[in-house]
Amino acid sequence: MLLRRGSGLGRGADLEGVLDGLGFVQIDSVNTLARAHDLILWSRRGQYRPKALEHLVARDRAAFEHWTHDAAVIPMQFYPMWQLKFARDEARMRARWPAARRQGWQDEIEQVLRHVTDNGASSSRDVGDGDTKGSSGWWDWQPSKTALEFLWRSGQLAVCHRKGFRKFYDLSERVIPATSRAKRYDNDEIIDWAMSEALRRLGFGTSGELAAFFDIVTRDEARDWCAAALAVGTIIETDIELADGSLRRSFVTETTLNEAAALPQPSARVRLLSPFDPALRDRARAERLFGFRYRIEIFVPEAKRQYGYYVFPVLQGNRMIGRLDAQRQGNTIAVRTFWPEAGVRMGKARTARLKSELERVGHLAKVQDISFADDWLQRLS
Repeated sequence: MLLRRGSGLGRGADLEGVLDGLGFVQIDSVNTLARAHDLILWSRRGQYRPKALEHLVARDRAAFEHWTHDAAVIPMQFYPMWQLKFARDEARMRARWPAARRQGWQDEIEQVLRHVTDNGASSSRDVGDGDTKGSSGWWDWQPSKTALEFLWRSGQLAVCHRKGFRKFYDLSERVIPATSRAKRYDNDEIIDWAMSEALRRLGFGTSGELAAFFDIVTRDEARDWCAAALAVGTIIETDIELADGSLRRSFVTETTLNEAAALPQPSARVRLLSPFDPALRDRARAERLFGFRYRIEIFVPEAKRQYGYYVFPVLQGNRMIGRLDAQRQGNTIAVRTFWPEAGVRMGKARTARLKSELERVGHLAKVQDISFADDWLQRLS
């Protein structure tokens, strides 16, 4: 999608199509400029605004929230395929979560489930423990918050809406349309769907990369699926040239190879991407393909950060050209630093395109001005 012009309304059926094409959009709470899911969708549809995604989930029930490799908004038509993930997540949580081994854990689960059953949409503030602000992860959540998460991850509850960024949960049967809940597939059908759809969206990949896309299929199941699909000719093997010139054996379909030949030439537009953009989410894959090494430094002490707290990757055409440290300050996008990648020259034309992209993203961020630090544009030594 990033190769094509992002024409479309960015809401309703058009946004459903974008979400289906991506497979899911990762949700992230950090909002230095725009939240990750909003920036991902805006980069494909310039008219997109955050309310449109809220409406898909909370009003239209055309999408639901759950997990792939992380929290995500997922097309509602995929919900039946998540039955396997619900079951596997529940087994994993019972086996691995320390809370699940505490005395009274099951009583807490049942108490929270009764509360939601009797009272409807509930947040972590409503089920007995108050605000969980300051919690750094599931290992130090209050019991009721952990119970809510367990019930959601196991499919018994669903996110019905959010206020701000706070999730509200209700019984799945009161949130998920009956037609989506009624469909059932066996495990082999779900595995085949997950692998086939991952391959369609990635274009090519190893069995491990395909398994990791939706994070439903185990690595052993992925290897078995690839072997079987290869044997009947559903997929073929090919060598993908990486950024360093080496070759990596991957799986692809004949259809994708034919479509690749007809892809449009990338434009010269500069694009500001979310750190969780689908093009970069698999950090190791992105580094192999683009030679672009990216790490989130939120949890790195400030003195040890190489770039910054939350730095945006910058794409031009099919090339990663740098990373940008910028944040919203009142009615202004404050640009601190742009670091070009090795071999990227920031001449007048490219710099102007970067500034134009910042002007565009200003509409999403609801700001009108852009300020630049005196030494914002780093030069290659």
